[in-house]
Amino acid sequence: MLILDGKIASGAIKESLKKEVDKLTDSGKRSPHLAAILAGNNGASETYVASKVKQCAEIGFRSTLIRLEDTINEETLLNEITKLNDDDEVDGILVQLPLPKHIKEQKVIEAITPAKDVDGFHPLNVGLLASGSPGLIPCTPAGVMKLLSATGVMLEGARAVVLGRSAIVGPCVMHVLLGRSVDRVSGRAR
Repeated sequence: MLILDGKIASGAIKESLKKEVDKLTDSGKRSPHLAAILAGNNGASETYVASKVKQCAEIGFRSTLIRLEDTINEETLLNEITKLNDDDEVDGILVQLPLPKHIKEQKVIEAITPAKDVDGFHPLNVGLLASGSPGLIPCTPAGVMKLLSATGVMLEGARAVVLGRSAIVGPCVMHVLLGRSVDRVSGRAR
């Protein structure tokens, strides 16, 4: 039985990313910048976003955390996203789900510029993934593929079972396993 150790693979990936960021900054370029929006007080979301901010710091990315009350109205949230879309200093946007019940998640997802949609949830990114075209893929499926690659698991000719009903993980993992590969540095489907 093969046990996949995500911590070892994660450490190697972070070290590789840190070296890439160091090369960028050493050549006078700015480091990548992730903006995360957290609306409400969901404990699991707080933990997840705090982890992303910490990991950004560890590899040299800039990060901005925008905290919004759970009473935020949809228009104000969409305006925040528009500002981030228009900000040339922001490379990626993550809107942490779930959102407060009175906000339409799909409308928020569609407001994010596809090129800055680090979760890969925008319909354009989902369509690119489903068609096998290059584009962003959600982080969990990308992480699964990187873990498999880092541990030498060969997928060609293998059979796989994907368990889970989540629209943001299961179907994306399925599309990746159907023959798409993931670039080890960028996390982009190819």
